[in-house]
Amino acid sequence: MIRTATPADLDAVVQLHTEARATYYRGHLPEEEYAGAAEVGRSRGGWSRAIDRPDATVLCAERDGTLAGIAAFAVRDGVMHLTQLHVSPSHWRTGIGTELHTACVDAWRQAGVDSARLEVFVHNTRAQAFYADRGWASDPDHPRAGTHLVLRLTVS
Repeated sequence: MIRTATPADLDAVVQLHTEARATYYRGHLPEEEYAGAAEVGRSRGGWSRAIDRPDATVLCAERDGTLAGIAAFAVRDGVMHLTQLHVSPSHWRTGIGTELHTACVDAWRQAGVDSARLEVFVHNTRAQAFYADRGWASDPDHPRAGTHLVLRLTVS
């Protein structure tokens, strides 16, 4: 089931986000930068604001009453951004990421969005392959932002 997040989801969202990020940052960044107390607190504040913002959308994917995936998107500088898409590693390869991605694209189509952007960690080849399989390609105008690749999707 895909649904819109509520403030009651915040703890589970932060936990899933932290767990998922560890899978691709581990070995590339110091642990405190993705799972330290200060970073988890920063993440919690960001997710809380995103859930409460009327101009952002946070989606939750549930399996058997448990949060299994999350996605977030918002318009920034006039461009739709997929800011987060994470699936709990225990639910990888079960279709949850595809369901979340489809829900995002469907919402964009309904809103008349022509294209979207995202940033993916340069070492997160699993996510890069996932996005490439769904039509995302390097943004020709801004292919990189620091340690992240910038991808663009034409929404049709």
